[in-house]
Amino acid sequence: MHLKTLKIIKYNSFYPGFLFIIFSLICANVLFAGERDTLFWDSRYKTEEYIFGREPAAFLKEHIKLLPKGKALDIATGEGRNAVFLAKNGFEVDCCDVSAVAIEKAKNLAKENNVRINAFVADLEDYKLPKNSYDAITCFYYLQRDLIPQIKDSLKAGGMIMYETFTVENAERGFDGPKNKEYLLKPNELLYFFMDFKIIYYREIVLDDKKAIASLIAEKYK
Repeated sequence: MHLKTLKIIKYNSFYPGFLFIIFSLICANVLFAGERDTLFWDSRYKTEEYIFGREPAAFLKEHIKLLPKGKALDIATGEGRNAVFLAKNGFEVDCCDVSAVAIEKAKNLAKENNVRINAFVADLEDYKLPKNSYDAITCFYYLQRDLIPQIKDSLKAGGMIMYETFTVENAERGFDGPKNKEYLLKPNELLYFFMDFKIIYYREIVLDDKKAIASLIAEKYK
């Protein structure tokens, strides 16, 4: 009986310690993954050129008049081309990116265009979008599925989301862009995400035989 009791005590003292080690390793792996993302994008953006250009995404340029004026958020802004375009069209703009190098270039682009943007560094895996804060949110070529509920909550009633990114067809056709399906939309997936919104515009298309994308504009019900 005495030996059995000792065995239980030994097990109980080992088990929490073992769980702590596993938990620490998981946290470290997540941290390192975030650091890798930051280093990758910092390295890619560290050039005098704007790797995605200074002009806004064509979809934004074509449909900006559909977005309600007011406060806007550009998610994963990169070098700021879309954020600056929003500001030039009368929006009060917040924009964020994981790369400090990209954010600095976004600020410089805003100065060149004589507009003001609130550009800040944020890892969207950790950063929490403020609720009920924006009249418009734009997101181009960035897919983080667990961010969708936050995007919805961050929009004001009557606010709109404009979203465009790659579909799995992009990789299947061998076009430039991500190959990992975690970062690629399935057929109608983007539409499904916002079925509780009023769909203003939706398409899935191969553009110029260069990229396969899904594009959406949707309004949060008042």
